[in-house]
Amino acid sequence: MPVITPFRRSPRPSDDAPDDPDTPAAAGPAPLENLRTRLAHWRSWRTRHPRAALVVRRVTTAFSAILVLGSLLLPNTLVALEPNRFARIPGEAVVAAVLLLCLPRVPRLVAAALFGTALGALTVLNLLDMGFTEYLGRSFNLVLDWGLLDDAQSFVADAMGGAAATWAAVGAVVLAVLLLVLMALAAVRLGELLAAHRERAARGALMAATVWMTSAALGVQTFGVPLATTSASKAARAQAHRVVDTLRDEAAFAKEAKADRFGGTPGDQLVPDLRGKDMIFTFIESYGRSAIEDPVMAPGVGRTLDASTASLAKAGFHARSGWLTSATYGGSSWLGHSTFLSGLWVDNQQRYRTVTSGDHLTLTKAFEKTGDWDTVGVMPGVQKAWPEADWYGLDKVYDAFDVGYRGPKFSWSTMPDQYALEAFQRLEHGRKRDRPLMAEVILTSSHQPWAPIPRMVGWDEVGDGSVYDGIEASGVKASDIITDSTRSKEEYGRSIQYSVTSLTQWLERYGTDDTVLVFLGDHQPLARVSGDGASRDVPVSIVAKDPKVLDAIDDWNWTEGLEPAKDAPVWRMSAFRDRFLTAYGSTPHPTKG
Repeated sequence: MPVITPFRRSPRPSDDAPDDPDTPAAAGPAPLENLRTRLAHWRSWRTRHPRAALVVRRVTTAFSAILVLGSLLLPNTLVALEPNRFARIPGEAVVAAVLLLCLPRVPRLVAAALFGTALGALTVLNLLDMGFTEYLGRSFNLVLDWGLLDDAQSFVADAMGGAAATWAAVGAVVLAVLLLVLMALAAVRLGELLAAHRERAARGALMAATVWMTSAALGVQTFGVPLATTSASKAARAQAHRVVDTLRDEAAFAKEAKADRFGGTPGDQLVPDLRGKDMIFTFIESYGRSAIEDPVMAPGVGRTLDASTASLAKAGFHARSGWLTSATYGGSSWLGHSTFLSGLWVDNQQRYRTVTSGDHLTLTKAFEKTGDWDTVGVMPGVQKAWPEADWYGLDKVYDAFDVGYRGPKFSWSTMPDQYALEAFQRLEHGRKRDRPLMAEVILTSSHQPWAPIPRMVGWDEVGDGSVYDGIEASGVKASDIITDSTRSKEEYGRSIQYSVTSLTQWLERYGTDDTVLVFLGDHQPLARVSGDGASRDVPVSIVAKDPKVLDAIDDWNWTEGLEPAKDAPVWRMSAFRDRFLTAYGSTPHPTKG
């Protein structure tokens, strides 16, 4: 009898199941399982390679400790960046260790991560302080200075090229992010290590605290510095105080800017003793006291000043010179310009914005207010909109694009000083006019990085600037001197010689019996050139043919000639405006703050 096999129904597929097993939904769990498998395999390497895992753990721990301790001990200036600074006990590390030992796991992780992130941020600020101190002679201002980072990138682009500037900017951002992340991970790593060895860690923290307090009380030193330190806390407090002081200063300075000794003086009572004179106020970029007194630069600059004084005397011009203490150092030239012309101490960007948005009388605007002068500005460094022209009282401004220059840039400087002055002569000073001229002229050839530097050509050869093509191409490259202090000093000195020669030759060639020139430096060059601890003094000179112009400042006791004596009077740059207005017959009509 045949065996009958019972019929079995095939399982009915679910309505939700895909018809095709090769569809993405069917294949979905496989990648997830593969990922889990790979992660499990990666984690198990410590079991499979215990010696390698031990080495990695120890290296990671050592790196974390070095990173955290190094950041706690990191100074905020390059001068202080010495090995002995890292042979100390940071009090913050002792306190942090005790706190982490007292916390349960989750709060400990959070606290460690926050501590590490804060330490990373402080490290970034310390590095910024180093850069700002090196270039601008002051610390980074957390409120005001972020905008200057764009200027720093532009400087690198001019000195090293656009690609280098881009990579430098990217590298700086990456470094800042890495410091935040790695510092947080390092603090978490050390916190977990403390918790894993709680008893030994507690004893070690107690010993460290005892040594720290004893060293602090007794003033114990190692390698010439105190063994116990709270440098990180001090740096954080300094940053906080700087922010608070900046915010307070805004209101105080706004009130100060409203008070003006000559703010209410009618136009007909301003500078009456200079009526009919062509007044020219000229700033020479980075022309500082170091150019005249530093042994590397002084010989060449001194010869140029002596020769220029003699040449001007032959042309009938005589000079008096003194010193002014600039409100800025190493850069931010606009702070020096506004301080000199406003009579206010404008030493940061916030003050600059406050004063330029108000109606405080500038020295240049005083001439406009009289109605007796045409007022112009020659600004070869300006390459974008410049609304400050109204505050300075300038009827017309010639920027980098308005003077017809067709030659090459010289690093940061858009054109040689000789060309800018010749263009000023062609466009304004040499024109027939119904009223005398008051001009503000900014000379930029002595702007860092001082390579390549233009050289003098025949004034009749200046043309549209094409003559400078070969001069720029054969000049020293910025990248060759930017890290060499001695060469930077030498090239800086040559740039000052060039700028002074350009200006004085222009005056000899085009000056008249009614020309009065006031010229000065806006600030000292950066510390790599002027030296650590250099003053902020800059030379200032008044040059004229009319003896009455110089007789009016006899009581200033300035030095005859273009080179001020070492013991010549030193004034704050903000004092010049009122002294000048007073010397030339202006009547004070004060306004209150």
